[in-house]
Amino acid sequence: MKKISVLLAFVLVLVSCEGEIGPMGPQGPAGEPGDAVIGTILEIEGDFTAENGYSFLYEFPPSQVEVFESDVVQVYLLEEVIEDNGTLVDVWTPLPNSFFFGDGSQLVYNFNHTFFDVNLFLDGNVDFSTVSNDFLINQVFRIAILPAAFAENNPNLSSYEALMQAMPEAKVLKVK
Repeated sequence: MKKISVLLAFVLVLVSCEGEIGPMGPQGPAGEPGDAVIGTILEIEGDFTAENGYSFLYEFPPSQVEVFESDVVQVYLLEEVIEDNGTLVDVWTPLPNSFFFGDGSQLVYNFNHTFFDVNLFLDGNVDFSTVSNDFLINQVFRIAILPAAFAENNPNLSSYEALMQAMPEAKVLKVK
């Protein structure tokens, strides 16, 4: 009987606590959908020079973007700007990307990354000191940082156009 009295007292305490908390308030506004893409695209510019070993390191700005080890990082080179019906259109090419010269030599734009930076570098069998500055100076890149689940569900991200179609609301952050 003593056990039943203790159990009954415990139940009464639990029930009476609900009255002290008060009634439930109104429901708050709906949040972002759980499957929303939180990808980021950064546009950077850099130079490949003998002084920097024909490479440059770009560190992700922690105040603008958070990159996780599981994220997928894609890099695209602004290869050229063309005119289409009076409108200038950027032509983006995924890295790695090769250019071949008349003497049979090859220049390759390539990259590697961690979750805190991207290293862009030149490779190939060409003497970099003989390459035109058109290939070396003021090169523009877009770095796409994508959640792993998004990249896994969108395997055709080899072109910049496919990436932008998969992420139509993506904003490009131009970083100086």
